Amino acid sequence: MKKNLTTAILMTIVMTILLGLIYPLVITGLAQVFFRDKANGQIIVRDGEAIGSRLIAQPFTEAKYFHPRPSAAGNGYDAANSNGSQLGPTNQKLIDRVKGDVATLQQENPGQPIPVDLVTMSASGLDPDISPANAEFQIPRVARARGLSEAALGELVKKHTARRELGLLGEPRVNVLELNLALDDMSGKR
Repeated sequence: MKKNLTTAILMTIVMTILLGLIYPLVITGLAQVFFRDKANGQIIVRDGEAIGSRLIAQPFTEAKYFHPRPSAAGNGYDAANSNGSQLGPTNQKLIDRVKGDVATLQQENPGQPIPVDLVTMSASGLDPDISPANAEFQIPRVARARGLSEAALGELVKKHTARRELGLLGEPRVNVLELNLALDDMSGKR
């Protein structure tokens, strides 16, 4: 009995050191060497200052910027509160919010179909990407606010549209932060 107890305690200590310390440190080290950008959250740095991550949406609200999907994560795009709204499709609060958003967007672009991801929240509330249709819907507003041509903005959106992985996985998407940074560069505002 005493021998079994000693073996169990020693195995617990050894496995804790091996799997709780050594293994995570080795994997973290390998990730830092071979996948540094991905291991560190894909942070975008400009002029020595971290602007944001390619992986987490940010609250762009000004008319001169493309807007991300709506967020239910805390106080808007708060990674510490990553979550959807948890409201079901028949919930009156959700229905009222979507109807209000649709009415606002119909005034922005009368007669244009509204992409669903412009009025619905992502499951995490932090989705950094929008559909190409969502970005194209926003082009007239951004063009008016920036004094740019819609054709030039259309080309910028096409340039920043990521295609399906391996030609079949996922959907085409536009990273809002990268698009807005390119928009600032295009307008000469950094």
